[in-house]
Amino acid sequence: VQLQASGGGAVRPGGSLRLSCAASVRSSSTNYVGWFRQVPGKEREFVAGIIRFREGAYYEDSVKGRFTISGDTVKNTVYLQMTNLKPEDAAVYYCAAGDVVGDWTRTTDYDYWGQGTQVTVSS
Repeated sequence: VQLQASGGGAVRPGGSLRLSCAASVRSSSTNYVGWFRQVPGKEREFVAGIIRFREGAYYEDSVKGRFTISGDTVKNTVYLQMTNLKPEDAAVYYCAAGDVVGDWTRTTDYDYWGQGTQVTVSS
């Protein structure tokens, strides 16, 4: 399984971006998909997660109400719609997938990772 993350860019505070995570195959290995972000010198941080064919999504507290994760099973793609972006949201964003994820925040629970896409938020 290969994950391709895209959609990053540079925006001003208050702006929006939509990230995409496309999986190379449709399989149970991508049942759980999470988005993480990382800034230099810090650990990778969980942002949002979704389970294929199930209702509901999971978010880190600081992005609740601003970010929305969704999936398109036909396109085998998971999106992260980010609105009202803040400077502290700037990071490299990674998508990750696994067949079972016990703890959304634990990076070792994921089997596959995308290459990362840069998000810059500044005025």
